[in-house]
Amino acid sequence: MQNNKVVLIVIDALRFDTACTHMGFLQHLVERKVAARYKICSEVPSLSRPLYETILTGTPPIVHGVTSNMTVRLSNQKSIFHVAKEHGLSTAASAYYWVSELYNRAPFSHMEDRLQLDRQLPIENGLFYFEDHYPDSHVFADAAWLMDQKQPDFLYIHPMNVDDDGHKFTADSAQYRNRVLSMDALLSLFIPKCMAQGYEVIVTADHGMTSDGNHGGTTHEDRHVPLFVISDFVKAGIKEGIISQLQIAPLCCHLLAIEPADDMVPLLLEGVFTAKEV
Repeated sequence: MQNNKVVLIVIDALRFDTACTHMGFLQHLVERKVAARYKICSEVPSLSRPLYETILTGTPPIVHGVTSNMTVRLSNQKSIFHVAKEHGLSTAASAYYWVSELYNRAPFSHMEDRLQLDRQLPIENGLFYFEDHYPDSHVFADAAWLMDQKQPDFLYIHPMNVDDDGHKFTADSAQYRNRVLSMDALLSLFIPKCMAQGYEVIVTADHGMTSDGNHGGTTHEDRHVPLFVISDFVKAGIKEGIISQLQIAPLCCHLLAIEPADDMVPLLLEGVFTAKEV
């Protein structure tokens, strides 16, 4: 039976290769046939705000128009949050404040917008932080509160410390790799909680990080990120090839058992089942 509840975790600046070598818990789930692992090629520019919008609306920057981190405005697209609400589902997010600026209110008011509990907004229950070093452990603690107290059908989680350490120390540093290890440890606590509460779980990233300590370009280091999916509706194991980042939004809609927005691309992901096939 389909649960129709999804947790989408977007780990800012998590490279594909580092995820494969330093996320032992997630790899354990892949090896034990609990999770599927794909390689994604992000859209470009490989920058944060444009790719938050791409992941959540399933549209490329040339369509959604958020082409820079300096583009501060509400989205003009229909996001997963909007589609979920149209189908009577509840939404929540524990995320960086740029996500609030895309879907709830822009510009963000630091003194007023950190806690947003309003059913009229696309993100009905939002706990937003605004410092890049806000601890990932707190982001997941905030998410756990949302899960326990609000029981959202769609929960979006966005931790920032991997990106923060990548910029400070570069991707070719012990600090970056150790931060990815720490993220894996947090996921080893949080993902079982999600599974126990009946959630399908998706773990991915917006973009990668280079040995120069930046991103935004077209290299594999900039663009190749992981996609892990824990769901009875996705066949477990390692998938070959490279898939488009535009597939994430329709995948979320598929697992929520709702129709995707008109501008989302068709779901063409290897190993995805329908309800009748499970």
